Amino acid sequence: MLDGWGDASHVLAPDNPVSAYTAERRSRLAQAFPAELLVIPCGETRTRSNDNDYRFRPGTDHVWLTGNTGASSVLMVDTTGGEAGSVLYLHAPSGRTNDEFWQNDGQGDLWVGPRPSLAETQDALGIECRALVDLPEDFARAAARARTIRVLPTLDRAVDGMVREACGAEFAPHLALKATLDQLRLIKNDWELGQLQLAVDGTILGFEDCVREWDRARASDRGERYVEGTFNRRARLEGEGPAYGSIVGGGGHATTLHWTANTGRLRDGDLVLMDMGMELPSLYSADITRTLPVSGSFTPLQRDVYSIVLRAQQAGIDALRAGVLFQDYQDACGLALTEGLIELGVLMCSVEEAMAPESLYHRRWSISRPGHMLGMDVHDCNHAPQGSYLTGTLSAGNVLTVEPGLYFQANDLRVPEELRGIGIRIEDDLLVTETSSINLSADLPRDPEVIEEWMSKRAV
Repeated sequence: MLDGWGDASHVLAPDNPVSAYTAERRSRLAQAFPAELLVIPCGETRTRSNDNDYRFRPGTDHVWLTGNTGASSVLMVDTTGGEAGSVLYLHAPSGRTNDEFWQNDGQGDLWVGPRPSLAETQDALGIECRALVDLPEDFARAAARARTIRVLPTLDRAVDGMVREACGAEFAPHLALKATLDQLRLIKNDWELGQLQLAVDGTILGFEDCVREWDRARASDRGERYVEGTFNRRARLEGEGPAYGSIVGGGGHATTLHWTANTGRLRDGDLVLMDMGMELPSLYSADITRTLPVSGSFTPLQRDVYSIVLRAQQAGIDALRAGVLFQDYQDACGLALTEGLIELGVLMCSVEEAMAPESLYHRRWSISRPGHMLGMDVHDCNHAPQGSYLTGTLSAGNVLTVEPGLYFQANDLRVPEELRGIGIRIEDDLLVTETSSINLSADLPRDPEVIEEWMSKRAV
């Protein structure tokens, strides 16, 4: 089994574009933690069942800092010597010197394909690379010098154990490390914006695929899953796959904010809420929602409710620009939803009373925040300090979603019967600029008349 093999071909592209940015990112991180040792794992594979693993998804921060996506890899940033040093530790190729090459242990090249060599990875990513087996000894030496040791926990149990042993009673998950990384990632550069646009464009193709397959989905006993599967095919073809569990909710299922079972039919007369996004190999992702009429045409009542949500979304979009509070566009969406609920007769009070901080009555039917940051994670930079995100001001280069919705549960006795079971969300991905914003997903129709025309032209 070990003899008679030629040299393996290269695994990595030699000109990974992210390597132009990673050294500067590591430098900014190191400046925030002088005289410390920072450990950022890529993550380990996880067992799905018995001897079958989940598809590996590398840790966002590790990839942002290195461009590396290999399981069990670890980045160590050492700032204890004044000038920061960064080393990437990798599981080296199995080689031909022992039975790891061919045995079914989940690691051998013959079973899972070749891993890149240390030299190949170092050349491709522009960072010093060492074998993973060297990590414990190197870590111990650096830990002895460090004022503080910080690790991103829960990604790799072996790494957590190594750091816990070194820290003893002082071990604790260092939230400051994650908060700093998320703060550093809030503003996207031009390359990142290009990746996000690619993710959005691929997602739009997926929505178009679904509409082309609309009649087949309507004929299926599990039309929601037919739509989900149609989108997933495009997401795997154009990227790595769906960025999150696709939500396809027809009829009353659309009123469940995160309906991912997708077991229902698509029935004429109902609406179907489709919240889907594609993730690229670079991990940059899209997050788009459209609510479509199953029959291809909105009923008058559906159009009225849809128009309220659309006005709320536009109000949020109109509020976007650098320098305004993140909360401002959220409030703009909430105000427009409240005015619409009063128009529908759902709220019997003034706008001022409904929007008072102690009231916010619209939240009963809109539930979630009408938007979040977007990037390498769908809900990006969630651990950034509140003053840089939730209570902070927007900056040019922020990318976020605007996604108000109204969800009238089938058993909600506080709304007229004809509204029960209607759920509508409209979501687009926006780049904040100095003076306004750019809708990255503008090519996907959202006006009701345009949606009806779009569906009629593309349906089989």
